[in-house]
This record gives sequence, structure tokens and C-alpha cells, in this order.
Amino acid sequence: MRFANPGVLFLLVLPLLVGAVQIVGIWVRRRTLGRFGALETVDLQLARPSPYLRAAKGIALFLGMVGVVLCAARPQYGGRIQALKKRGIDVVVALDFSKSMLAQDIQPSRLERAKLELSDFISRLTGDRIGLIAFAGDTMRFPLTSDYAAATVFWQGLTPYDMPVGGTAIGKALTAATRMLSPEDQEQDAELSKRSKVIVLITDGEDHFGDPQAAAAQAAERGIAIHVLGIGSDSPELIPRYLDDGTPMGYQRDDKGEYVTTSLSDKNEDSLRDIATQTSGRYFRAGTDFTGMAAVIDEIRKLKQSEVQARQITVYEEVFQWFLIPSFALFLMAFLLPDRFSRPRRRVV
Repeated sequence: MRFANPGVLFLLVLPLLVGAVQIVGIWVRRRTLGRFGALETVDLQLARPSPYLRAAKGIALFLGMVGVVLCAARPQYGGRIQALKKRGIDVVVALDFSKSMLAQDIQPSRLERAKLELSDFISRLTGDRIGLIAFAGDTMRFPLTSDYAAATVFWQGLTPYDMPVGGTAIGKALTAATRMLSPEDQEQDAELSKRSKVIVLITDGEDHFGDPQAAAAQAAERGIAIHVLGIGSDSPELIPRYLDDGTPMGYQRDDKGEYVTTSLSDKNEDSLRDIATQTSGRYFRAGTDFTGMAAVIDEIRKLKQSEVQARQITVYEEVFQWFLIPSFALFLMAFLLPDRFSRPRRRVV
């Protein structure tokens, strides 16, 4: 037997006080009546309450109050060990929003294809938390959440022209994703800290500044795996230009007026593969049939197969009704018992 709210037991002093007051009252009354003569004689002359019935009512009231206090303390019985398990992992998707992602070597474009891949990825999540990093030369972030609809709204309408800084900084995106998964200046919930953490990087591999390998090493130190999805073809592709209203306006040119091309070259792929390898992740190339993202999902599912046992708890059976029903019966008895025994009336002849 145990009590879930043992602090309530101090209220047991109340029925003890009530019982003490009743006992003192009976003693004072009997002592006072004793001054008038023998108690048996006084009892016959006074129609006072029966001391036995008063004692029975007092005892019933006392025990009823004790039962109520015990009910409030939530008595529990037995106990079985139950393991609580946490399923799901924390995933941050870093999606490249540089202008090179507008290239159309992957239909309808690299960026739109990446969005389709990401949409398919989110639709398959169950019990995971997802955060998003939109990056070009700088990053835009959406914090970890299990509200997949809200996460989808964040990136769905974004374009490279919404990014505050142009270019491509994969290292900065990986650093932002690492800090989102493992913040340095915040205490993490013990349960959430045990979840596996993954970064999914979707990019065409072009990197204009920064050190993505150093950022990957930082993620590896914190136990974060990076899976990389390369998107694009290995042949040079022109980059379309658009007006603010989405109207096509030729192709991107450099400062010399020459057309700018982009490709997922062997060099870029080697760099992306090295990022994944450093963190025990894997590199995949996006195909026309979603096979790339499907492979990433398979890797994440492997992590979810190993459930993390968060903690063990002991479950007890509530037995407050053992005291509640008798308490009700005792209160009813204290209310219904008369104060004195009825005596038969004497007939006058």
C-alpha cells in the first residue's frame, strides 16, 4: 500500500481534534452532572442524550473523516513496471535556394524537383520532428516541429529571389542545422536529447564560400548524421532569370556579360560525398522517380528501428474506493442515529 499524495495525510489531525473535543465534552458534562448526585439517578431524572449513542455518532463521524482524508491521499496498491519508449527522430532538412537551383536539367527545375522530393519525404514522416533550413549565401530557418503542414507552408512559396544574400554557403547551412539539433546555450529535455538526429542536405553541390567539411566535422562530433541528396546533371546547364512576377527573362550572365552555367560535376559530388562520409551518413543522387529521397527515408527508418527506452515507471492500482464507500456509510450513520433511546410511556391508571 502506498499513497500518491502523502502530503494530504496531515489533515488526519482534523478528525483527531474533533474526537478530542467530543471526549473532553463528555467528560466535562459527566463531571458537572456528578455534582447533583449519583449519575444513575440523574440519568433517570433528565431526558438527556444517551452517552452511548453520542459516542457511536462521534466514532462514526471520526472514522468517516479519516476515510475522506485517506481518499484524498490517493491510496494505491500493487505495482507493475512499465517501460515508456520514444519513437521518432529529429530531422533538419537543409534545402538549397541558390539561383543555380533554377536550372532545368532536372524537370521542371532543380528547385521544384527538390521541393517535390521534400514534400514526398515529409509525407512519410511519422512521429518525427522536422526543422527546415533554406539557404543560399545566408540561411532562413524554421524550428523543429511535428506540425508537418506548418513546415510545408514555410518552404513551399520560397524562391531564390526571397533569399537575403545570393551565392551558396553549404557550410553555413550545415552549421545552422547542427545548432538547431544540438543548441549549445540551452538545456535540452532529457527525453528529446536521446532521439537520433539527422541532417538531410539537398543541393546541386556548388559552394561559393565557407568550409562545409569543417561544418560536417562539427556535426559528427555531436553525433549527427548527414545524408546528402545531390540534384542536377553532370553537364553544364544555363540558369534562367525571372522577373518578380515570375516572367522568364533570359538567362543569368556574369559581370562580363557571359552566360553562367551550372552542373553537378564529379568534383561537387566528391565534396558532397565527403560531407556524408565524415558523419557516417550517405550520399545519394536524385533520380527522376524519387529514388534518391526514398533511399534517404530508408536510412532514417533504420535509425527508428532502434527504439530508445526513455524511462521505466511503476504503475499502481488506485484503491481510494476502499475508503470512500465506508466513509459515506459512516457519515450516513452519524446523521441518522438518534440522540437518545426512546422510552415507552407509562400509562396513568
